[in-house]
Amino acid sequence: MICVTGAGGTVSSELIKELVSAKVSFRAAYFSKNKAEAARAKGIDAVIIDYNRPEMLYEAFQGCDKLFLLGPNALNQTQLELNAVEAAKTVGVRHIVKQSVMGADEEAFSLALVHRPVEKAIVSSGMAWTFLRPNSFMQNVVTFMGETIKAESAFFTASGEAKISHVDVRDIAAVAVKALTDPTHAEKAYTLTGPEALTYDEFAKELSKVLGRPISHISLSPSDAKHGMLAEGMPEAIVDRMLDLERYFRENQASRITNDIKQVTGRDPRRFVQYTRDCASSLQLA
Repeated sequence: MICVTGAGGTVSSELIKELVSAKVSFRAAYFSKNKAEAARAKGIDAVIIDYNRPEMLYEAFQGCDKLFLLGPNALNQTQLELNAVEAAKTVGVRHIVKQSVMGADEEAFSLALVHRPVEKAIVSSGMAWTFLRPNSFMQNVVTFMGETIKAESAFFTASGEAKISHVDVRDIAAVAVKALTDPTHAEKAYTLTGPEALTYDEFAKELSKVLGRPISHISLSPSDAKHGMLAEGMPEAIVDRMLDLERYFRENQASRITNDIKQVTGRDPRRFVQYTRDCASSLQLA
């Protein structure tokens, strides 16, 4: 049995679709009671977890030999995931597939420093492990930029002219399924990228073609970007974490392209133009 944490999130929800399609038994662990109830209504074995409550983790992981680990984007995400690792070991989970982040092993930016201690704890636990280290998601265009694209035909970043090899979360999910069902992926770390590195100006051009109206990328200074995110109510520590990621982008450290998705799944990763066509309805004007 596989337990999928963060089941309502961008990656885990796609992973669940893949597991259902492959007819693989799994349990979905949600943070939201409403999402868990909706999943149960669809016939999914769903539970609610709170990483601060070990008894809930024990219950969620009991009877599972594999765990897909993805904690919430919280200030204490590292500790929350460490709690999950300890609980998994206690109840007898044998293999953890952890979603991490590109460059985690290099510890070169804040998000890497969130994930790397968890990776180290998993390795030290004696459980088998697989680390998925994706680049930034193509889906962020809708998740974080969608409202301004619809309202202003523009989106804003502090990444400048950085080239980034964004990855489609559907490809991450496809790799995760392989890692959870094929033991040959144990003790391996995969850096997951798209097949091309694009600037956000190039993103805007592709979006303009697909949506049929001009879409602009507005490049902000880090200080202006911080002011905007704080004005939206984002905690300053999370803002600083995101701005450090943008610094990592500006240094062109996220431009590298790997072959790991094709190596694991046997097919090429999706290109951004394909994603824009798939998400176009979500970005059209009302």
